[in-house]
Amino acid sequence: MLYYLFHYLSELDFPGAGMFQYISFRTGMAVIFSLLIGTIFGKKVIRLLQKQQIGEVVRDLGLEGQYQKKGTPTMGGLIIIASILIPTLLFSKLENIYIILMVISTVWLGAIGFVDDYIKVFKKDKEGLAGRFKIAGQVGLGLIVALTLMLNEDVVIREKQSDEVTTVQSIEHETGEAPVIHNVKGTITTIPFFKNNRFDYSSLVWFLGDKAQQWGWLIFAFAVIFIITAVSNGANITDGLDGLATGTSAIIGTTLGIFAYVSGNTIYADYLNIMYIPHSEELVVFIGAFIGATVGFLWYNSFPAQVFMGDTGSLTLGGIIAVFAILIRMELLIPILCGIFLVENLSVMIQVSYFKYTKKRYGEGRRIFKMAPLHHHYQLKGYTESKIVTRFWIVGIILAVLTIVTLKIR
Repeated sequence: MLYYLFHYLSELDFPGAGMFQYISFRTGMAVIFSLLIGTIFGKKVIRLLQKQQIGEVVRDLGLEGQYQKKGTPTMGGLIIIASILIPTLLFSKLENIYIILMVISTVWLGAIGFVDDYIKVFKKDKEGLAGRFKIAGQVGLGLIVALTLMLNEDVVIREKQSDEVTTVQSIEHETGEAPVIHNVKGTITTIPFFKNNRFDYSSLVWFLGDKAQQWGWLIFAFAVIFIITAVSNGANITDGLDGLATGTSAIIGTTLGIFAYVSGNTIYADYLNIMYIPHSEELVVFIGAFIGATVGFLWYNSFPAQVFMGDTGSLTLGGIIAVFAILIRMELLIPILCGIFLVENLSVMIQVSYFKYTKKRYGEGRRIFKMAPLHHHYQLKGYTESKIVTRFWIVGIILAVLTIVTLKIR
């Protein structure tokens, strides 16, 4: 909203109004505003939650100190959502299709998480929203994202008409002519560790000939649904220790912000030989608000937590990360970048599968981990909560650096 106001003022030569034309300035403002909202507004929300006695329901997991968290306000994800949406609405171009998709994703998954928390807190149902309804909501969002990317004319990739891995400058130097630039609309994405780092989902059904592209969109839609469901649930599972999901999401968001910036800049995209995605630079403003929101929430969510995000926050954070990565065509990097979420998810799947298998074969269920998800395994091994969280953050930073390095490792 402020973008349009200052754009109008800049036409009237109002001093300083032109600064709002710069992505870097608007991103910086989004970070600052989201931090302020998270810290100042967040304190008032925590008091309100305490007043309404909206406290965490604690299950008996046999963990030391777990009952100290009983009654800690939950549904703090509302703070995160407000800290993301308000700066985004103030500083971004609201007609941008990528911003529209991110706002829809934030509200959509926030609503699912809110209903889940509401049932747990007010209906006293520890199970919360039935799993099938959560999955249905995630699938619905996946369809919206996939269909928008397929049908909206503003969603394109701009590439040089050349199969060589070279730069615009080198083409001009060798031929004396500027390379032919054209927009591509298709199911192309980035694949890491390969010199020719383009991957087309339609290539999986190459045997269909001329119809491969049409069926490629169907495969892409399934991939989008799977990624959104997996990452949002992964963030939800990771949210078991004070600050773990929040800090990990902040690290991931910072990395995605770097990718969004270079993908939306013709010079950097050309230099790094990655896809230039027109209009995607506006996503940097959104991710700036996301980073500020997670860091601001960490002010109250760090050990010992004064508030928990609940499913309202965890499902939203995971969904935002998934959709954002898909929009900038970096979704195949998620297993590396979101390695913490992946391992937490896998630990649960392995534990449950092995328990069922051994119970069927030996008559009694056996476990690989002391407890799943993985962070509880380390708790039972005697590690303090703050040490586990800090070490998971360190691993998250290493994975983020490795993800960025994939730009040059091919």
